[in-house]
Amino acid sequence: MKVLPGLDVLYQQEFAPLRGKSVGVLCHQATINVDFQHILDLLLPLHRQGKLHIQAVFGPQHGLWGHTQDNMIEWEGYREPRSGLMIYSLYGQHRKPTPEMLKDIELMVVDLQDVGARYYTFIWTLALTMEACQEQGIPVMVLDRPNPIGGDQIEGTLLNPNFTSFVGLHPIAQRHGLTIGEIAQYLKDAFYPKVDLTVVEMKGWQRTMHFPETGLPWAMPSPNMPCYETSLVYPGMCLLEATNLSEGRGTTRPFENFGAPWLDGWALAQKLNELQLPGVYFRPIQFLPTFHKHANQTCEGCFIHVTDRKSFQPVRTTIALLQEVIRQNRDNFRWKNPPYEYEYEKLPIDILAGNDWLRRWIEELKPLTEVDERLREEEKTYQKIWKQYLRYSS
Repeated sequence: MKVLPGLDVLYQQEFAPLRGKSVGVLCHQATINVDFQHILDLLLPLHRQGKLHIQAVFGPQHGLWGHTQDNMIEWEGYREPRSGLMIYSLYGQHRKPTPEMLKDIELMVVDLQDVGARYYTFIWTLALTMEACQEQGIPVMVLDRPNPIGGDQIEGTLLNPNFTSFVGLHPIAQRHGLTIGEIAQYLKDAFYPKVDLTVVEMKGWQRTMHFPETGLPWAMPSPNMPCYETSLVYPGMCLLEATNLSEGRGTTRPFENFGAPWLDGWALAQKLNELQLPGVYFRPIQFLPTFHKHANQTCEGCFIHVTDRKSFQPVRTTIALLQEVIRQNRDNFRWKNPPYEYEYEKLPIDILAGNDWLRRWIEELKPLTEVDERLREEEKTYQKIWKQYLRYSS
């Protein structure tokens, strides 16, 4: 095995830092070790032997076991019959742990698989958990995991604080280039300075590694993140959630498939391929979503083939894609209206972009060279933050 996540590092230590403590565990279905074992299955024998006590378990969006499909589909906590553990939802009535939920917890252990994009809500569940633990004087231990799309590339807009939401609580880029442990350190330094934070680092991970190079098993962190390739396009293609284009939910390859009933997939693919965007090829397709947008309607669009993951730029690619869709289908294309991720006033595209200029520039078909220049300015600003938190070498 090339890479050992923080969970496996702790397992090698026989969970020594947890012994004798009453712990909370924030995890989800992808919180597995190199042998496919879930963190709760590793901790339960110690819990039953009285060597540690699992006081409560917390789950983020999509549920502890990934059973809820879409955004703003909430779930509520329960006592799990198999283990007898109390499970609390952080994507239901509460998104931040309450003092009652945290009662008698001496250490909060966080192990979540992120996918490297600002919109993915697990990092914001981490942020709110850190905030709650700071308020209650509870130490936080984050078990680090790989950024599946590498840690040597950043891309996209830097969140404007005026556009804060649950798909962006603090300023980072759309493709943030950090591990969840590195994000935790940034959150502590910049926003939650009084929280007692420990990061259990991985062994063997290098910043240039993408998930296939780690040798680790892929477990879906959410229902519409079926494979590594999904995460590669997601930092850009998530923007389609804010449109009336299908982003491929209801198909087996969401975010790689996209389209609409009114789209000409062959004409779109031809124009996009003529742009010679780096590291990508668009193949025209038809598909029939079984749920979500355009359910049971035949859509035309494209499948995105990433031909060179090092040169591929998901955010710039999606901006070019949206401009071409508007150019060919201005009468049919629409931005989605609120609500979206608990924001009821601002447009979903603006909270995903973290600003309102990107929407306007896409609508105006601003030359891609000018868009690129604006993005480079924001990336340069973010890079100053990013460089401070790199725990692993290239």
